[in-house]
Amino acid sequence: MNTFAQIYGRAPEGEWAAPGRVNLIGEHTDYNLGFVLPIALPQTVRAQARRRDDGLLRLHSTREGGAVVEVAVADLAPGGVTGWAGYPAAVAWALREAGHEVGGAELSLDSDVPTGAGLSSSAALECAVALAYNDLYGLGLSAPELALIAQRAENAFVGVPCGIMDQMASLCCRAGAALHLDSRDLTMRQVPVDLAGAGLALLVLDTRVKHDLGDGAYAALRAGCERAAGLLGLPALRDLGPADLPAALAHLPDELRPLVRHVVTENERVAEAVAHLDAGDLAALGPILTAGHASLRDDYRVSCPETDLAVSAAVAAGAHGARMTGGGFGGSVIALVDATAAGPVAAEVTAAFREAGYATPRTLTAVPAEGARRIA
Repeated sequence: MNTFAQIYGRAPEGEWAAPGRVNLIGEHTDYNLGFVLPIALPQTVRAQARRRDDGLLRLHSTREGGAVVEVAVADLAPGGVTGWAGYPAAVAWALREAGHEVGGAELSLDSDVPTGAGLSSSAALECAVALAYNDLYGLGLSAPELALIAQRAENAFVGVPCGIMDQMASLCCRAGAALHLDSRDLTMRQVPVDLAGAGLALLVLDTRVKHDLGDGAYAALRAGCERAAGLLGLPALRDLGPADLPAALAHLPDELRPLVRHVVTENERVAEAVAHLDAGDLAALGPILTAGHASLRDDYRVSCPETDLAVSAAVAAGAHGARMTGGGFGGSVIALVDATAAGPVAAEVTAAFREAGYATPRTLTAVPAEGARRIA
């Protein structure tokens, strides 16, 4: 990347990195105040930054043509900055909205997190900027507090009604572990995930079908869940247990039943996955992944032909299990495979895509990595 000094004429005060994430299980449960189980990826967004005292926010991205976007922090308002620059601008806005006296900054951003792949590139961008601002202005905010700021930025400024999982994963995950997170009170536990020790690998298959969670479909799903909780007299669908599910479904209109069924069963799948990880039986995650995909496909209806094909082809090629990860409408599939089978499974999925006339999927191997941190 161009050096910060080449862009701005002076050295940065530091550099911060925040990773993308893969969610092992627990999809569309966070905004229902349920449970999730993500890992951080080695791929990160990196932010070189320097404080400015004139109230100007200057933004540069190596992936967006190199032009510098400039805006006065005091003038920031939802919808006022669009495109990639809206995400870092949103963080500055959200900090000010929360009562923190932050001003301008110069930022140069670089990333190797695939965009549009359901790997939370936007949350990684928000979290890298939030961490930089936290240090530049001496705010002393904790990682969960920064995650809430970043979520507020995406909800209210960018306009995507996401839950808290992506931001908490980026800021709070630890190397070699999955983050078992309660989305209601943000209590968390680091659950060891030693894939290599178990002779396993976690393939990420990017279908290259771009998803846009701001197009209204995601918001409609969340609204449906909130409506269902209201009709059931519950604070959130997280409060509905599996034993009460049949009676609850009988009281709901037809269009809400599949959403509720997915959320309740998905929370149970998170609990099952954590139990298998605690027992050291990582291969047993496979059927849980596949069952989670079936629920996303049939009940939540956020899958697409490409993700369905990636799952079926991976399982047919010997994967222990596979599922779509992320908000849906495209993005990536994860497949739990024997380490020795990673290459052959990826090749079989690629061949299936070629036969179907789809774009060649991009593949990478996910390793549970460290969350956001200062790197320079």
